[in-house]
Amino acid sequence: MQKISSVIHATIKQYLQPYGDIELIIAYSGGVDSQVLLHAIAHLKQNKVITNAITVCHVNHGLSDNAFSWQEFAQQECLKLSFNLIVKKVQVQVQAQHSLEALAREARYQALRSVRHKKSLILTGHHSDDQSETFLLALKRGAGLKGLAAMAVVSQLGQHLLLRPLLAISRQEIEAYAKAHQLSWVEDESNLDTCFDRNFIRQQLMPLLRQRWPSISNTINRSASHCLAGQELLDELAEQDLSLCRASEESLHIEQLTLLSIARFNNLIRFFMAQHACLMPTTEQVKQVRLQLAAGDDKNPQIKVGLQVFRRFKGQLFLTPDYNDISDWQEQVDLCEGVCLQGNRPQGNGQQSKPLLTLPDNLGELVFNINSKKNNNQDRAMLRICLPKQGQQVSVRFSHQNPKCLPDFRQHSRKLKKVLQELNIAPWQRKRIAFLYYDSELVAAIGHFICQPFIANDSEAGMLISSSVSDNN
Repeated sequence: MQKISSVIHATIKQYLQPYGDIELIIAYSGGVDSQVLLHAIAHLKQNKVITNAITVCHVNHGLSDNAFSWQEFAQQECLKLSFNLIVKKVQVQVQAQHSLEALAREARYQALRSVRHKKSLILTGHHSDDQSETFLLALKRGAGLKGLAAMAVVSQLGQHLLLRPLLAISRQEIEAYAKAHQLSWVEDESNLDTCFDRNFIRQQLMPLLRQRWPSISNTINRSASHCLAGQELLDELAEQDLSLCRASEESLHIEQLTLLSIARFNNLIRFFMAQHACLMPTTEQVKQVRLQLAAGDDKNPQIKVGLQVFRRFKGQLFLTPDYNDISDWQEQVDLCEGVCLQGNRPQGNGQQSKPLLTLPDNLGELVFNINSKKNNNQDRAMLRICLPKQGQQVSVRFSHQNPKCLPDFRQHSRKLKKVLQELNIAPWQRKRIAFLYYDSELVAAIGHFICQPFIANDSEAGMLISSSVSDNN
């Protein structure tokens, strides 16, 4: 028993050494794996083998009736070891075509990421049996090299590094360590439910495989390592292809994409999506992306891939969120909040007023800065919008009837749709432009132009509208 303790302590020490005194965040469920990890880290800390600051994070998924008992257990164990514990409560929303296990895992990793803003080292208790199960789950799904590589010892998790120091240690060795040190732990009753694929593999398939081939876990993990090496080579190739094809952070040059072989195209699309933390697309979805690149120049096809959409525009392939339809959204704006309007002039002390309007679908806020006249500190080229007349309704909408308008940068009027095309705004972004109206008259396309009849001169009251809208939206 002393030998396995020494092996686990030495293994963790070896993996931590390259990272110096970076803060450690221990993912702690209270199960035997995380309990052994916690105990081993405490041993290394007490013996001054490591000097890192340590924070323990327990994620309460709320999926079990025992969830709060497990949370209390985590609090008691951390109190014994004088470790700082942070509890993160998450809500796992059931989604079609996504397993509950995968959704819970994603919620857990998001919670762990949020513990610290600065770069930290997040440690989990994953072991070699977990690795074998992950490989078989990927095999069942028909995954490629990336899936079959299963779990890496070190990987990126947002701004943090995710470290699995026990990945070469078996469940049997972990349980032996726990018994030798008389540790207690919690048992998740759902681990016995073979309706879950992982539990079926653990409870029924792996015992049968070990009976026939006792070293099957080592063999599977060796295959996973080979797949990881192959995936690393594919990533290096994708990096090279991306440097040639990248148009921006969110887009790729179509001309360069079409020069790639099918295999390299597929590899680059998956790599590009992985860089944007997207769920991996199916083979059929990637095939559709390639097919749509050949659509006529007058077309702007879009292909939904998971929660994202690939869209073609002006020789580029853009990766965007799957936006909601906000065409029916509109809100009245009360510019009298903090300032009274009378015949276009603010009454009272003329101080600035800043009504706020929250836009839909994560588009941010609009801030209405009202002042009596342009001051000397303002950019002389900055145009202001004249204030509405008494009784006029002020509203913001995303729809329009394609009116004729005279933007500040044009000398002649033109239909709004043509103006937006002139500005090289992508079709999906045109649907996300906030338009300012006085009654039914178009005043401005916020962030793009002001209609000339509504530009305030330097001596009269006017308004500036600032926006937190992202360019990606």
